[in-house]
Amino acid sequence: MNISVSIDFTQLKNAVAQCDVTEKLELLQILETETFPNRFKKLLEQVKTDTLNLDDITAEVEAIRQARYDARRN
Repeated sequence: MNISVSIDFTQLKNAVAQCDVTEKLELLQILETETFPNRFKKLLEQVKTDTLNLDDITAEVEAIRQARYDARRN
């Protein structure tokens, strides 16, 4: 047997407010999983650039590695 109940967004927020932390975390995981493709696509659009190349990336990685190495030695 399937039962369908219609509620508006305010009612949904009120229902979530009544959940305990464990239930809210479970809902968060569900939402993160379902929205990941959209969030990832948006991130890719934000960082998309034609001016970045492999040499620039390599230089930045090496600079960070050197800074970390220097920080550990001091």
